[in-house]
Order: sequence, then C-alpha cells, then structure tokens
Amino acid sequence: MLIGIPEILSPELLKILMEMGHGDEIVLADGNFPAASMGKRVARCDGHPVVPLLDAVLRFFPLDTFVQKPVLCMAVVAGDKTQPAIWNEFRKTIAARVTPAPEIAFLERFDFYERAKQAYAVVATGERALYANVILKKGVVPQT
Repeated sequence: MLIGIPEILSPELLKILMEMGHGDEIVLADGNFPAASMGKRVARCDGHPVVPLLDAVLRFFPLDTFVQKPVLCMAVVAGDKTQPAIWNEFRKTIAARVTPAPEIAFLERFDFYERAKQAYAVVATGERALYANVILKKGVVPQT
C-alpha cells in the first residue's frame, strides 16, 4: 500500500497511467461498453462508478493542452430520448481537477467505438448510467 493513492486506482491501472505517453488516450467505460472487444489493454474496475474513477485519475493525469478536444464522450444515439445527467457530473469533476477545464466534445456511437479501439487502454467499470463513457487524451507534465 502507498500513501496518497486513491484506493479506487488499482496497481494495474496505475501502471497503465504511468506507461501512457503524450497523446495516448484512455477510455473510462460504463458497464454496457464492449470493453473486451474494443480494448488493446483492459483494466477491470468492476463495481466502481465512472465519476469517482475519473476524479482519481485526474489527480495524476494531465490532459492534453495542445488539442481542442482532450475529453470526448459518446453522444446519445439519434432517436434515443436519454438525457445523461452523468455528463454534468463529468463536467464538475473535470472543473474541480483541471484548470482551465476543457469542454466535453461528443462523438457518434460508432465513431466513439473506432476511437476506443485505438486507445492505449479501456477501463471497464460497473457504471450503470447510460452514455457514461469518456475518453481522455494524455498531456504532458509541465517542467517545474
């Protein structure tokens, strides 16, 4: 065990976050997302919701400031009446951890799937909210 590491972050997920380089992407996926068939690497976080995981990841994970859209979510499928309240939770969490907070951009479902296939890793969660999938693009840690 280590001091200061949120217990929601498994050793496997910490390793993945450390391995990732500038421009690599990670998917935090809800429980309905086809993680095993989409991910080159899959980290299991079953039983955990996405928002606390997003909060824990953003403690250590710099978002890419060299792109306009470092945060992507899956858009609601045309004709679906779902209004994902979780997106507001994503916005609040990002704003609490990232300054300035980037806007969330949205990808059509199958475009999101194609992007997820190219991601460095997919994190499979137990999130039950619909459309609770988010892609984060890793930035650089500034020199101090």
